[in-house]
Amino acid sequence: MPRKKIYVAYTGGTIGMKKSAQGYVPVAGHLSQCVENMPEFFRDEMPEFTINEYCPLMDSSNMAPSDWVTIARDIEQNYADYDGFVILHGTDTMAYTASALSFMLQNLSKPVIVTGSQIPLAALRSDGQTNLLNSLYVAANYPIPEVGLFFNNTLYRGNRSTKADANGFNAFASPNYPSLLEAGIQIQLNAGELSEPLTHELKVIEMTPQPIGVVMLYPGISAKIIQNQLQQPVKAMILQSYGVGNAPQDNALLKSLETGIDQGITILNCTQCFRGRVNMDGYATGNALAELGIVSGADMTIEAALTKLHYVLSQDLNQNKMQKLLQKNLRGELTPP
Repeated sequence: MPRKKIYVAYTGGTIGMKKSAQGYVPVAGHLSQCVENMPEFFRDEMPEFTINEYCPLMDSSNMAPSDWVTIARDIEQNYADYDGFVILHGTDTMAYTASALSFMLQNLSKPVIVTGSQIPLAALRSDGQTNLLNSLYVAANYPIPEVGLFFNNTLYRGNRSTKADANGFNAFASPNYPSLLEAGIQIQLNAGELSEPLTHELKVIEMTPQPIGVVMLYPGISAKIIQNQLQQPVKAMILQSYGVGNAPQDNALLKSLETGIDQGITILNCTQCFRGRVNMDGYATGNALAELGIVSGADMTIEAALTKLHYVLSQDLNQNKMQKLLQKNLRGELTPP
């Protein structure tokens, strides 16, 4: 059997940084040189791989929707020549990029794994070596044809993942969906489904930057905060509500939300809780939001909700169609009721 071929896109991030007098900084060619000096990446069990370092390398904190499109188009251009794809990325917005790619890459029949590290690959005790080595191995030998996020021996569904720890190696979690795969002593398939690459033609649906507001409710929040967030040219707003989708029974606040909806702004209700889902029928304080026409975000992460809004707003859809798509399970990002 010929060895699988994996395309590695190094977009930036901690994994390829080099120590300097000012701290760790991205340096062109440094990641590729580090990998070349690690013989474990070239064992017979490993796939062949090509590393493409982006120029310039990007800190993930600076990532924007245009950068998501750049990565998606890069995958598209190399799609026919490789069996799988590994995207090296900074951890701060890794879950946003993984979620965005899941919506943009239609008819995906090959694995796309986003990974990185908390400590640079060249540093002592780096988690980068394990994350990259396993991502390459899993992409070649356990082809799960969707966008995944691999970190600390676990492959998560990309649009179900969220950064849960700023300092630890176990930096990501999937609060409302099981992992796709666990790379322990034995590699164990969990919710992931393996498949052979199909001949479906990959289609990229581009995202364009969209004016989206995000408001987290808190005790005593002023209606003016909501009013300011719903000023034009805002097209949508994510309301991070209490519990199962509840909000204060404040007439001025509810009136602000109603005015925004009347102006054609879509409001998506997502819970502040780490786990669980929105159910606006459970309490009167949630039902009041449903009656205004606020859309349930079900159990989507904030990263999935934001990128899904970008996805639907980037298409020529009327508001009714858009709101139906937001509540529909498109890429496994939400659990149907």
